Amino acid sequence: MSSQRVHSAQYTVPVAAPAGVVYGLLADAPHWPVLLPSYVHVERIDRDGTEEDLRLWDLRHGQVRSCLAHRELRARDRRIEFEQRDALFPDRSVSGSWSVTPEGDDRCLLTLRQECPAGPGETPETLEAGVRAELAVLREAAERWDRFDELLLSFEDSGYVCGPPELVFDFLYRIEDWAELVPHVERAEVSEDRPGVQATVLHTCDPETGETTVSESVRLCFPGAGRIVHKETVLPDLVAAHCGEWYLEPDASGVRVVSAHTVMLQERAVEAVLGGGARLVDARRYVRERLGRMNTEALSLVRWHAESAVRRLR
Repeated sequence: MSSQRVHSAQYTVPVAAPAGVVYGLLADAPHWPVLLPSYVHVERIDRDGTEEDLRLWDLRHGQVRSCLAHRELRARDRRIEFEQRDALFPDRSVSGSWSVTPEGDDRCLLTLRQECPAGPGETPETLEAGVRAELAVLREAAERWDRFDELLLSFEDSGYVCGPPELVFDFLYRIEDWAELVPHVERAEVSEDRPGVQATVLHTCDPETGETTVSESVRLCFPGAGRIVHKETVLPDLVAAHCGEWYLEPDASGVRVVSAHTVMLQERAVEAVLGGGARLVDARRYVRERLGRMNTEALSLVRWHAESAVRRLR
């Protein structure tokens, strides 16, 4: 660390949201992927009182980066101290603090103080631009606080498979084969620069409307836990953010397969996509039904794949 150039700075932005809302957004790190575009997935590893350890996966310069973070949360002062270490370069740490200062009932000041080493090709100017962009995104997310209940949509679909979880996970993992196995997938492109970290491009056709869309996602695969976490990085007009997860719940007879989704809607696109007079309630129904149809088809194929393999082995 001592041989690296360290960039120290402090930034403050006004936010048109209550201080408690902004602090809550910063404190609730596992929900960052649906609120902040650069984050793919956040897991809380440990929590003891006001201190917690997190593992974060985010996108930087088109690459997925994994970091370990230690945070101290001071809710009374609306302040969070943090230290973040890159999993591949543990000597390259970022430290600092977030603080939120009330300015009346529905406005506040958000301040980020940090010390960050400059990586290859990075300058103080590029580091500052990155921080200011992150603050702008945080401000935009916080200022939608009074609409979260309408904009945010979470749901699950599930099915039961009479087969081993290994076969189910294998089907979900080999997404490059879905163009041959899943009717609504017309084409699938997958790159995996590191084991378990997939970048995917899917060309899918809605089974009811016949509409073809292209989606790009990052997937994090955890075979030992029976989980695949995904975040869409190129989004349809109606969606501001889309995160999801496949997870398996084995028992003595088989495995319950669950597909979970969290979607943030893009309010300004509702009428353009669904027609004049359409409202958020219509957008919620449209997205839920569209993803639900695809889930149902995928779940039935997961069952067919695993149970057919079991019958062949008998």
